[in-house]
Amino acid sequence: EVQLVESGGGLVQAGGSLRLSCVASGSTFDAYYIGWFRRVPGEENEGIACMSGGNGPIHYANSVKGRFTLSADNAKNTMYLQMDSLKPEDTATYYCGMGTTGCLPDYWGQGTQVTVSS
Repeated sequence: EVQLVESGGGLVQAGGSLRLSCVASGSTFDAYYIGWFRRVPGEENEGIACMSGGNGPIHYANSVKGRFTLSADNAKNTMYLQMDSLKPEDTATYYCGMGTTGCLPDYWGQGTQVTVSS
């Protein structure tokens, strides 16, 4: 069974940076779409970055394009989300996910909180 564990969330001032990590066990990235999502209480999940197989083309939500970078180290079964120029509206719980049908996860991490103060 695939398990995902995120780390790296925290409190940061607007304009700052954070790097989230997500370690996968139980499978490699090869046959999956991998990516990051976020959720604000009372709102729907937002898919913010996704790629195929750990090295395919990367798709970003317009809300984070140019500020966030998705990457993966396939040898370590780890994906990352580098978040720069953070804004208060980026405050959310961030989840990594892996799925076999597009950027729709079959497996989710437990989530890590990111809070951006103004």
